[in-house]
Amino acid sequence: MLSGKRILLIIGGGIAAYKALDLIRRLRERGASVTSVLTRAGEEFVTPLSVAALAGEKCYRHLFDLTDEAEMGHIELSRAADLVVVAPATADLMAKMAGGHADDLASTLLMATDKKVLIAPAMNVRMWLHRATQRNIATLRADDIRLVGPSEGDMACGEYGPGRMAEPLEIVAAVEAVLGGGPLAGRHVIVTSGPTHEPIDPVRYIANRSSGAQGTALARALRDLGARVTFVTGPAAVPAPGGVEVVRVETAVEMLAAVEAALPANAVICAAAVADWRVANAAGSKMKKDGSGKAPALDFAENPDILATVAQRNKGRPGLVVGFAAETDDVVAHATAKRARKKCDWIVANDVRPATGIMGGTENAVTLITESGAEEWPRLPKDEVARRLATRIAGALGAGG
Repeated sequence: MLSGKRILLIIGGGIAAYKALDLIRRLRERGASVTSVLTRAGEEFVTPLSVAALAGEKCYRHLFDLTDEAEMGHIELSRAADLVVVAPATADLMAKMAGGHADDLASTLLMATDKKVLIAPAMNVRMWLHRATQRNIATLRADDIRLVGPSEGDMACGEYGPGRMAEPLEIVAAVEAVLGGGPLAGRHVIVTSGPTHEPIDPVRYIANRSSGAQGTALARALRDLGARVTFVTGPAAVPAPGGVEVVRVETAVEMLAAVEAALPANAVICAAAVADWRVANAAGSKMKKDGSGKAPALDFAENPDILATVAQRNKGRPGLVVGFAAETDDVVAHATAKRARKKCDWIVANDVRPATGIMGGTENAVTLITESGAEEWPRLPKDEVARRLATRIAGALGAGG
């Protein structure tokens, strides 16, 4: 998918710079040529020789290099590529980009380019969450800079949280999506995922056992096929995927609002396990035992039906609306009735009895229910279920959805 594409890779100064070496290899495996720029700080982590050896081209380093400027000036270098990738994009590099600084070769190239720019942030969790960094991210997004990651996880500094650079294959997938590769290029897909938390009081809530793993895997698979994905997630147990727009919510009401705000879309995939009811009389402060032994009376109200609301839109209905049905008995019958009742196009049904280990597990066994009937799939890893479903979605949208 990247055959003949030219990538200008800027390697910032961070421990994640070692991943840039693998990224070069992965890009070249797919037919891309890679011209590399190594910042002064980046040289503290990887060497120009290793970068040049893997790229098969000279590694550029200094703005005021007489030979480089004579052979290929920085203006030409910034515009000869099809895409500029910054990996890792450090807090310093992002601040320079947001502020329009151009005091070294990397920042000058980023100011001078007229091509799309994709950045893969990497930094300490506190740096990532700092208000200055978040302001810079908002500025970069407004400037149409694309982001992939960061991911959550353990860091070299010993802390845990968001800030890890996306893995090389995730960045490659984002590169392919930006450059228009994949059958879903130019399509917008909304994916809901995870549970919702419906408050009882400020410290208690009603929820379910959904981990969000299947919805997350599906968002990744759709992204890898080139879709622009809006990922609306409740409080999931797994990290959100990189390379997608993440919208975090808590309740069903918030999830519906987020989905409607993200429309229009070519497809909406409702993989979230949304709570059917919420507490209508949720307390404003923590409920206390009064010594009587009586439990507090909770009044329930029905939550909005996100799947039915989207599927039954009179105006601007997405071309494909897919729901999920987690059942414990008569799976196909209940899911088939759900599809008819909610007027969605497909239902992905699964048996979530505790004995199956599916809810919260790494595997899934689904039945795809469409207008044509029920199609049973074998038990597979959730990533493979996601890839198969994403391929079917791409086929449906390619047929005019």
